[in-house]
Amino acid sequence: MTTTEPEVYYDPYDFDIDTDPYPVWKRLRDERPLYYNERYDFFALSRFDDVERGLVDWKSYISSKGTVLELIKANIDMPSGSIIFEDPPTHDLHRGLLSRVFTPRRVNEIEPKMREFCARSLDPMVEEGGFDFIKDLGAQMPMRTIGMLLGIPEDDQEAIRDRIDEGLRLNDPSMPEAKYESFEAVNSEFSDYIEWRAEHPSDDLMTELLQAEFEDETGTSRQLTRAEVMNYVNLIAAAGNETTTRLIGWTGKLLAEHPDQRRQLVEDRGLIPNAIEEILRYEAPSPVQARYVAHDVEHHGQTVREGSIVLLLNSSANRDERKFEDPDRFDIRRKIGHHLAFGYGIHFCLGASLARLEGRIALDEVLKRFPSWEVDWENAVQARTSTVRGWERLPVTVR
Repeated sequence: MTTTEPEVYYDPYDFDIDTDPYPVWKRLRDERPLYYNERYDFFALSRFDDVERGLVDWKSYISSKGTVLELIKANIDMPSGSIIFEDPPTHDLHRGLLSRVFTPRRVNEIEPKMREFCARSLDPMVEEGGFDFIKDLGAQMPMRTIGMLLGIPEDDQEAIRDRIDEGLRLNDPSMPEAKYESFEAVNSEFSDYIEWRAEHPSDDLMTELLQAEFEDETGTSRQLTRAEVMNYVNLIAAAGNETTTRLIGWTGKLLAEHPDQRRQLVEDRGLIPNAIEEILRYEAPSPVQARYVAHDVEHHGQTVREGSIVLLLNSSANRDERKFEDPDRFDIRRKIGHHLAFGYGIHFCLGASLARLEGRIALDEVLKRFPSWEVDWENAVQARTSTVRGWERLPVTVR
């Protein structure tokens, strides 16, 4: 008697798949490199070369209708200033403006403060026999860093982060309803800070955004509107918190599962930068990017019609054996070249250097205090969202 494997099925909202999507993604790469989901009416590309081309070809795969499946389906007009939801020329203007205030110099200058945030979180845990990579570190350090960059008072940072988390959380394994009111609700969190900062300028990103002058797509020299500033601030706060929090969580999990490689990092901190790159490749915090198809495109002998939605599975691409040798093996010494954890092309994550720096500092500061740990799996909780993938709680015991 022979048995046949059921038809491969991929659903970005399915909690069982999300727990470990890699077997499904491998089947997609091998059997259905252009996959179609009838339930939610989307296509998916899973191989490295296809995903990379999709991320680069912004004329065919546009972002201005949203970069999350449920947002595109809702046909919401994306707010101006959210560069991940824009295409050229508007995207280039707004990204260029943000890059002027989000500079490598500013990022590098705050490294001492990042280490201070880590010390404040970790030092009390040394005598406790354990800590939570998310609650005690991953949810703290990125929030403090972004809050400091933006100029949001520390007393208010945690509440804002919690509301952002709640807005991303999936309550059941199905497509959530996307509403424009959700943008307005999040943006309103920042309106008071922006108005106060307009009257009390300081050395922070919010002040620089309020004061920056630029030439818009109509050729008009102007400053950003309050609504545009709010969208920028919302984007920085959400993206800067969520992806780095997930990166820190995956760092804790993967190095607990590979104690020999963790030991190498304890003995040689010079391996930390490449270790962070391998963690990003192996478990991308933002694993799926949605795009609207602007005109007919061809993939693997099939036509994807204008008006379709394509999911670019960048986390699957990072495990493609056509690009990476033995891709399911975690190796902090791997020669990676480049991965797609931060995207590619014009939408490459503007905060990538900040996330990398935070990841390196967090790992270094953990290793200073805790050279070994084990995950408390009974109390670990995986987060469920449609945009980022990682841990809501990751407690560890230390020896």
